[in-house]
Amino acid sequence: QVQLVESGGGLVHTGGSLRLSCAASGRTFSSYAMAWFRRAPGKEREFVATISWSGGSTYYGDSVKGRFTISRDNAKNTLYLQLNSLKPEDTAVYYCAARLRPYSSVDPNDYFSWGQGTQVTVSS
Repeated sequence: QVQLVESGGGLVHTGGSLRLSCAASGRTFSSYAMAWFRRAPGKEREFVATISWSGGSTYYGDSVKGRFTISRDNAKNTLYLQLNSLKPEDTAVYYCAARLRPYSSVDPNDYFSWGQGTQVTVSS
């Protein structure tokens, strides 16, 4: 089992930026595909971005493409999400998740470990 802890959320104005981090425990972080999902109040969980074990392959949800960037540092056991050009509709709790496979998936059911989430609030 891998433990995930997100950080970096906060309150920003429209057009602002944030960088989320997800620290993973364990020695096998580099073998997992990772992803970010989010859940806004009153809405279902939404796929945000995913990255393969090496970082060589990434994929984004349509609503964040071109604004958000997912990356990872396997030496530091850390996953990142750079959020730029933030909009009020990006307000949500953001979760990182680990998949017990090296390659990415957009299906949350493919992920076996989840963090507790970090709140991102974008004011208009």
